[in-house]
Amino acid sequence: MTFGAPWALGLLVVIPAMVAAYVSSRRRRTRRAAVLAKQGLVAAASSSRMRVRRHVPFALFTLALTVLVVGVARPMTSIKTPEREGTVILAIDVSNSMRADDVKPTRLDAAKLVAKAFVARQPPAVKIGVVAFGDGAVAVQSPTNVHEDVVKAIDRLTPQGGTSVGQALVASLSAIAGKPVTIDAQALASDSATVDIGYFGSATVVVLSDGEETSPPDPVAVADVASVAGVRVYTIGLGTEAGTVVQIDGFSVATALNRDLLEEVASKTDGSYFDGNSADKAGLAEISKSIDLRFRVVSKHTEVSGLFSAAGAVLLMAGAILSVLWFGRVV
Repeated sequence: MTFGAPWALGLLVVIPAMVAAYVSSRRRRTRRAAVLAKQGLVAAASSSRMRVRRHVPFALFTLALTVLVVGVARPMTSIKTPEREGTVILAIDVSNSMRADDVKPTRLDAAKLVAKAFVARQPPAVKIGVVAFGDGAVAVQSPTNVHEDVVKAIDRLTPQGGTSVGQALVASLSAIAGKPVTIDAQALASDSATVDIGYFGSATVVVLSDGEETSPPDPVAVADVASVAGVRVYTIGLGTEAGTVVQIDGFSVATALNRDLLEEVASKTDGSYFDGNSADKAGLAEISKSIDLRFRVVSKHTEVSGLFSAAGAVLLMAGAILSVLWFGRVV
Protein backbone atom coordinates (compact mmCIF):
# COMPACT_ATOMS: atom_id res chain seq x y z
CA MET A 1 0.00 0.00 0.00
CA THR A 2 1.20 3.50 -0.83
CA PHE A 3 -0.03 6.93 0.24
CA GLY A 4 -0.86 10.05 -1.76
CA ALA A 5 -0.29 12.29 1.27
CA PRO A 6 2.18 10.39 3.50
CA TRP A 7 2.87 13.49 5.61
CA ALA A 8 -0.59 13.05 7.16
CA LEU A 9 0.60 9.85 8.85
CA GLY A 10 2.52 12.13 11.24
CA LEU A 11 -0.82 12.76 12.94
CA LEU A 12 -0.63 9.19 14.28
CA VAL A 13 1.71 10.46 17.04
CA VAL A 14 -1.45 11.79 18.69
CA ILE A 15 -2.69 8.22 19.27
CA PRO A 16 0.01 7.08 21.76
CA ALA A 17 -0.26 10.41 23.59
CA MET A 18 -4.04 9.98 23.84
CA VAL A 19 -3.68 6.40 25.10
CA ALA A 20 -1.10 7.50 27.71
CA ALA A 21 -3.42 10.29 28.89
CA TYR A 22 -6.31 7.82 29.16
CA VAL A 23 -4.27 5.30 31.14
CA SER A 24 -3.01 8.02 33.48
CA SER A 25 -6.57 9.29 33.98
CA ARG A 26 -7.90 5.81 34.76
CA ARG A 27 -5.11 5.20 37.29
CA ARG A 28 -5.84 8.49 39.10
CA ARG A 29 -9.53 7.65 39.18
CA THR A 30 -8.81 4.15 40.53
CA ARG A 31 -6.61 5.56 43.30
CA ARG A 32 -9.26 8.12 44.31
CA ALA A 33 -11.93 5.42 44.27
CA ALA A 34 -9.79 3.22 46.53
CA VAL A 35 -9.29 6.05 49.06
CA LEU A 36 -13.00 6.90 49.10
CA ALA A 37 -13.92 3.21 49.39
CA LYS A 38 -11.88 2.95 52.59
CA GLN A 39 -13.87 5.85 53.97
CA GLY A 40 -17.13 4.18 52.94
CA LEU A 41 -18.00 7.00 50.56
CA VAL A 42 -18.16 4.89 47.34
CA ALA A 43 -19.29 1.40 46.48
CA ALA A 44 -16.87 -1.48 46.39
CA ALA A 45 -14.92 -2.19 43.23
CA SER A 46 -17.00 -3.37 40.26
CA SER A 47 -16.70 -6.82 38.68
CA SER A 48 -13.94 -7.68 36.22
CA ARG A 49 -16.53 -7.75 33.43
CA MET A 50 -17.53 -4.17 34.15
CA ARG A 51 -13.89 -3.12 34.30
CA VAL A 52 -13.32 -4.54 30.80
CA ARG A 53 -16.49 -2.87 29.48
CA ARG A 54 -15.25 0.48 30.72
CA HIS A 55 -12.37 0.40 28.23
CA VAL A 56 -14.22 -0.86 25.13
CA PRO A 57 -15.66 2.52 23.95
CA PHE A 58 -12.30 4.21 24.31
CA ALA A 59 -10.61 1.39 22.40
CA LEU A 60 -13.15 1.81 19.58
CA PHE A 61 -12.68 5.59 19.53
CA THR A 62 -8.90 5.14 19.38
CA LEU A 63 -9.13 2.62 16.56
CA ALA A 64 -11.54 4.89 14.67
CA LEU A 65 -9.17 7.85 14.98
CA THR A 66 -6.29 5.71 13.71
CA VAL A 67 -8.31 4.54 10.68
CA LEU A 68 -9.44 8.09 9.89
CA VAL A 69 -5.88 9.43 10.03
CA VAL A 70 -4.76 6.72 7.61
CA GLY A 71 -7.67 7.72 5.36
CA VAL A 72 -6.49 11.35 5.39
CA ALA A 73 -3.12 10.11 4.11
CA ARG A 74 -4.93 8.95 0.90
CA PRO A 75 -4.03 5.24 0.92
CA MET A 76 -3.71 3.59 -2.50
CA THR A 77 -3.64 -0.10 -3.27
CA SER A 78 -3.86 -2.44 -6.25
CA ILE A 79 -7.40 -3.67 -6.87
CA LYS A 80 -8.21 -6.36 -9.41
CA THR A 81 -11.11 -5.43 -11.66
CA PRO A 82 -12.54 -6.92 -14.87
CA GLU A 83 -11.95 -4.80 -17.96
CA ARG A 84 -12.80 -5.12 -21.62
CA GLU A 85 -9.56 -5.26 -23.51
CA GLY A 86 -8.01 -6.19 -26.79
CA THR A 87 -7.19 -4.88 -30.20
CA VAL A 88 -9.81 -4.17 -32.85
CA ILE A 89 -8.98 -3.47 -36.48
CA LEU A 90 -11.67 -1.77 -38.54
CA ALA A 91 -11.02 -2.91 -42.13
CA ILE A 92 -13.01 -0.52 -44.32
CA ASP A 93 -13.59 -1.11 -48.02
CA VAL A 94 -12.65 2.00 -50.02
CA SER A 95 -12.99 0.46 -53.50
CA ASN A 96 -14.84 2.31 -56.24
CA SER A 97 -17.91 0.12 -55.77
CA MET A 98 -18.34 1.77 -52.35
CA ARG A 99 -19.41 4.91 -54.22
CA ALA A 100 -22.74 3.19 -54.94
CA ASP A 101 -25.80 4.83 -53.41
CA ASP A 102 -28.02 1.76 -52.94
CA VAL A 103 -27.30 2.48 -49.28
CA LYS A 104 -27.84 6.16 -48.53
CA PRO A 105 -25.97 8.38 -48.88
CA THR A 106 -23.33 5.93 -50.18
CA ARG A 107 -21.97 2.56 -49.11
CA LEU A 108 -18.73 4.18 -47.91
CA ASP A 109 -20.54 6.84 -45.90
CA ALA A 110 -22.68 4.15 -44.28
CA ALA A 111 -19.52 2.17 -43.47
CA LYS A 112 -17.99 5.25 -41.85
CA LEU A 113 -21.12 5.74 -39.79
CA VAL A 114 -21.14 2.21 -38.38
CA ALA A 115 -17.37 2.33 -37.79
CA LYS A 116 -17.64 5.55 -35.77
CA ALA A 117 -20.63 4.18 -33.83
CA PHE A 118 -18.48 1.19 -32.87
CA VAL A 119 -15.55 3.38 -31.80
CA ALA A 120 -17.83 5.53 -29.62
CA ARG A 121 -18.93 2.47 -27.63
CA GLN A 122 -15.46 1.16 -26.80
CA PRO A 123 -13.70 1.82 -23.46
CA PRO A 124 -10.21 3.39 -23.48
CA ALA A 125 -8.61 -0.01 -22.75
CA VAL A 126 -9.51 -1.20 -26.26
CA LYS A 127 -6.95 -0.32 -28.91
CA ILE A 128 -8.48 0.39 -32.31
CA GLY A 129 -6.74 0.56 -35.67
CA VAL A 130 -8.00 1.28 -39.19
CA VAL A 131 -7.12 -0.57 -42.40
CA ALA A 132 -8.29 0.87 -45.71
CA PHE A 133 -8.51 -1.63 -48.54
CA GLY A 134 -9.24 -1.66 -52.24
CA ASP A 135 -7.30 -4.03 -54.49
CA GLY A 136 -4.53 -3.56 -51.92
CA ALA A 137 -4.65 -2.70 -48.21
CA VAL A 138 -2.83 -0.33 -45.89
CA ALA A 139 -3.05 0.50 -42.20
CA VAL A 140 -4.04 4.18 -42.09
CA GLN A 141 -4.16 4.16 -38.27
CA SER A 142 -2.14 1.79 -36.10
CA PRO A 143 -3.95 0.41 -33.03
CA THR A 144 -4.28 3.15 -30.43
CA ASN A 145 -6.20 4.02 -27.27
CA VAL A 146 -6.70 7.57 -28.60
CA HIS A 147 -10.07 7.01 -30.20
CA GLU A 148 -10.28 10.57 -31.51
CA ASP A 149 -7.41 9.72 -33.87
CA VAL A 150 -9.32 6.67 -35.06
CA VAL A 151 -12.38 8.77 -35.93
CA LYS A 152 -10.20 11.25 -37.85
CA ALA A 153 -8.64 8.39 -39.84
CA ILE A 154 -12.10 7.07 -40.72
CA ASP A 155 -13.26 10.51 -41.88
CA ARG A 156 -10.28 10.83 -44.25
CA LEU A 157 -11.14 7.71 -46.27
CA THR A 158 -12.03 8.16 -49.97
CA PRO A 159 -13.00 5.53 -52.57
CA GLN A 160 -10.58 4.22 -55.22
CA GLY A 161 -9.52 0.98 -56.93
CA GLY A 162 -10.86 -2.59 -56.81
CA THR A 163 -11.61 -4.88 -53.86
CA SER A 164 -9.55 -7.51 -52.03
CA VAL A 165 -11.00 -8.72 -48.74
CA GLY A 166 -8.08 -11.16 -48.54
CA GLN A 167 -5.57 -8.29 -48.59
CA ALA A 168 -7.66 -6.51 -45.96
CA LEU A 169 -7.37 -9.51 -43.62
CA VAL A 170 -3.59 -9.83 -44.20
CA ALA A 171 -3.07 -6.12 -43.48
CA SER A 172 -5.30 -6.37 -40.38
CA LEU A 173 -3.29 -9.32 -39.04
CA SER A 174 -0.10 -7.32 -39.63
CA ALA A 175 -1.54 -4.38 -37.67
CA ILE A 176 -2.50 -6.72 -34.82
CA ALA A 177 0.93 -8.37 -34.75
CA GLY A 178 2.70 -5.01 -34.96
CA LYS A 179 4.87 -6.26 -37.84
CA PRO A 180 4.37 -7.37 -41.45
CA VAL A 181 2.71 -10.77 -41.64
CA THR A 182 3.79 -12.82 -44.64
CA ILE A 183 1.43 -15.56 -45.78
CA ASP A 184 2.91 -17.88 -48.38
CA ALA A 185 0.51 -18.18 -51.30
CA GLN A 186 1.43 -21.82 -51.94
CA ALA A 187 0.88 -22.81 -48.31
CA LEU A 188 -2.36 -20.83 -48.33
CA ALA A 189 -3.59 -22.77 -51.35
CA SER A 190 -2.62 -26.19 -49.98
CA ASP A 191 -3.73 -26.01 -46.35
CA SER A 192 -4.30 -22.53 -44.91
CA ALA A 193 -5.10 -23.91 -41.45
CA THR A 194 -1.43 -24.94 -41.02
CA VAL A 195 -0.07 -21.43 -41.63
CA ASP A 196 1.26 -20.20 -38.27
CA ILE A 197 1.54 -16.44 -37.70
CA GLY A 198 1.35 -16.53 -33.89
CA TYR A 199 -1.58 -16.29 -31.50
CA PHE A 200 -3.57 -13.12 -30.81
CA GLY A 201 -6.58 -14.27 -28.80
CA SER A 202 -7.64 -10.79 -27.67
CA ALA A 203 -7.82 -9.35 -31.20
CA THR A 204 -10.83 -8.76 -33.45
CA VAL A 205 -11.20 -7.66 -37.06
CA VAL A 206 -14.34 -5.89 -38.26
CA VAL A 207 -14.64 -5.87 -42.06
CA LEU A 208 -17.01 -3.29 -43.56
CA SER A 209 -17.47 -4.03 -47.24
CA ASP A 210 -19.80 -4.88 -50.11
CA GLY A 211 -17.79 -8.09 -50.55
CA GLU A 212 -17.18 -7.67 -54.29
CA GLU A 213 -13.90 -9.57 -54.53
CA THR A 214 -11.73 -8.65 -57.54
CA SER A 215 -8.16 -9.45 -56.37
CA PRO A 216 -6.30 -12.28 -54.58
CA PRO A 217 -5.61 -13.79 -52.08
CA ASP A 218 -8.62 -15.95 -51.27
CA PRO A 219 -10.30 -14.24 -48.25
CA VAL A 220 -11.78 -17.51 -46.98
CA ALA A 221 -8.32 -19.10 -46.85
CA VAL A 222 -6.91 -16.05 -45.03
CA ALA A 223 -9.85 -16.25 -42.62
CA ASP A 224 -8.71 -19.81 -41.80
CA VAL A 225 -5.28 -18.39 -40.90
CA ALA A 226 -6.91 -15.75 -38.70
CA SER A 227 -8.96 -18.43 -36.94
CA VAL A 228 -5.84 -20.46 -36.10
CA ALA A 229 -4.29 -17.24 -34.76
CA GLY A 230 -7.28 -16.76 -32.41
CA VAL A 231 -8.51 -13.66 -34.27
CA ARG A 232 -12.27 -13.39 -34.65
CA VAL A 233 -13.56 -11.69 -37.80
CA TYR A 234 -16.91 -9.91 -38.01
CA THR A 235 -18.24 -8.71 -41.34
CA ILE A 236 -20.73 -5.95 -42.05
CA GLY A 237 -22.27 -5.91 -45.50
CA LEU A 238 -22.93 -2.59 -47.26
CA GLY A 239 -25.06 -2.61 -50.39
CA THR A 240 -28.02 -4.55 -51.74
CA GLU A 241 -28.01 -7.96 -53.37
CA ALA A 242 -30.08 -6.50 -56.22
CA GLY A 243 -27.24 -4.06 -56.77
CA THR A 244 -27.00 -0.84 -58.73
CA VAL A 245 -24.85 0.89 -61.32
CA VAL A 246 -22.00 3.22 -60.42
CA GLN A 247 -20.06 5.56 -62.71
CA ILE A 248 -16.29 4.91 -62.62
CA ASP A 249 -14.00 6.89 -64.95
CA GLY A 250 -16.84 7.43 -67.37
CA PHE A 251 -17.93 3.79 -67.41
CA SER A 252 -21.13 2.37 -65.97
CA VAL A 253 -20.24 -0.55 -63.71
CA ALA A 254 -22.78 -2.89 -62.12
CA THR A 255 -22.15 -3.64 -58.46
CA ALA A 256 -23.98 -5.72 -55.84
CA LEU A 257 -23.50 -6.99 -52.30
CA ASN A 258 -21.72 -10.37 -52.08
CA ARG A 259 -23.32 -11.45 -48.83
CA ASP A 260 -22.35 -15.11 -49.18
CA LEU A 261 -18.62 -14.31 -49.20
CA LEU A 262 -18.85 -12.06 -46.14
CA GLU A 263 -20.86 -14.65 -44.23
CA GLU A 264 -18.36 -17.39 -45.07
CA VAL A 265 -15.38 -15.27 -43.98
CA ALA A 266 -17.04 -14.51 -40.64
CA SER A 267 -18.13 -18.11 -40.00
CA LYS A 268 -14.57 -19.40 -40.51
CA THR A 269 -13.49 -17.53 -37.35
CA ASP A 270 -16.67 -18.01 -35.28
CA GLY A 271 -17.55 -14.40 -36.00
CA SER A 272 -20.85 -13.04 -37.29
CA TYR A 273 -22.22 -11.26 -40.31
CA PHE A 274 -24.35 -8.13 -39.93
CA ASP A 275 -26.50 -6.32 -42.44
CA GLY A 276 -25.36 -2.70 -42.53
CA ASN A 277 -28.00 -1.54 -45.00
CA SER A 278 -30.34 -0.08 -42.37
CA ALA A 279 -27.88 2.84 -42.06
CA ASP A 280 -29.86 4.57 -39.28
CA LYS A 281 -27.91 5.47 -36.15
CA ALA A 282 -29.94 3.24 -33.84
CA GLY A 283 -29.48 0.20 -36.06
CA LEU A 284 -25.77 0.77 -36.58
CA ALA A 285 -25.23 1.30 -32.86
CA GLU A 286 -26.94 -2.02 -32.21
CA ILE A 287 -24.55 -3.72 -34.64
CA SER A 288 -21.52 -2.23 -32.89
CA LYS A 289 -22.84 -3.33 -29.49
CA SER A 290 -23.26 -6.91 -30.71
CA ILE A 291 -19.57 -7.31 -31.52
CA ASP A 292 -18.03 -9.40 -28.77
CA LEU A 293 -14.82 -8.41 -26.99
CA ARG A 294 -12.95 -10.32 -24.32
CA PHE A 295 -12.52 -9.46 -20.66
CA ARG A 296 -9.40 -9.65 -18.53
CA VAL A 297 -8.71 -9.00 -14.88
CA VAL A 298 -6.34 -6.08 -14.39
CA SER A 299 -4.74 -4.59 -11.29
CA LYS A 300 -5.34 -0.88 -10.92
CA HIS A 301 -3.64 1.36 -8.36
CA THR A 302 -6.73 2.86 -6.72
CA GLU A 303 -7.21 5.32 -3.85
CA VAL A 304 -9.25 3.74 -1.04
CA SER A 305 -9.66 6.75 1.29
CA GLY A 306 -13.43 6.32 1.16
CA LEU A 307 -13.22 2.81 2.62
CA PHE A 308 -11.10 4.03 5.53
CA SER A 309 -13.46 6.95 6.16
CA ALA A 310 -16.46 4.62 6.20
CA ALA A 311 -14.71 2.18 8.54
CA GLY A 312 -13.73 5.02 10.88
CA ALA A 313 -17.30 6.33 10.97
CA VAL A 314 -18.65 2.86 11.79
CA LEU A 315 -16.16 2.44 14.64
CA LEU A 316 -17.03 5.88 16.06
CA MET A 317 -20.74 5.05 15.92
CA ALA A 318 -20.19 1.67 17.59
CA GLY A 319 -18.15 3.25 20.39
CA ALA A 320 -20.79 5.94 20.98
CA ILE A 321 -23.68 3.44 21.06
CA LEU A 322 -21.92 1.12 23.51
CA SER A 323 -20.93 4.04 25.73
CA VAL A 324 -24.55 5.28 25.90
CA LEU A 325 -25.95 1.79 26.53
CA TRP A 326 -23.46 0.91 29.27
CA PHE A 327 -22.74 4.23 30.94
CA GLY A 328 -25.52 6.61 29.86
CA ARG A 329 -23.13 9.01 28.14
CA VAL A 330 -21.04 9.19 24.97
CA VAL A 331 -17.74 10.06 26.68
